[in-house]
Amino acid sequence: MAMTTIQISKELQEKLEARKIAERESYEEVIFDLLEDTMELSEETKKDISQARAEIKQGKFKSLAQIKKELKLR
Repeated sequence: MAMTTIQISKELQEKLEARKIAERESYEEVIFDLLEDTMELSEETKKDISQARAEIKQGKFKSLAQIKKELKLR
């Protein structure tokens, strides 16, 4: 894998640091997560979303409260 070094300001570094989900997450992972938010959904993902919406309309879902009750959680 080719590697490249870039220069960023301290301010940007702090903003990237704040977006880390886990302490050991790399800046590359943070940047990919940010890019993913702007990328077009795949056709498969669009199909899955459409199917999920149809199942919800048909009542084929359980609420969080129902799941908690089934699992005997508070």
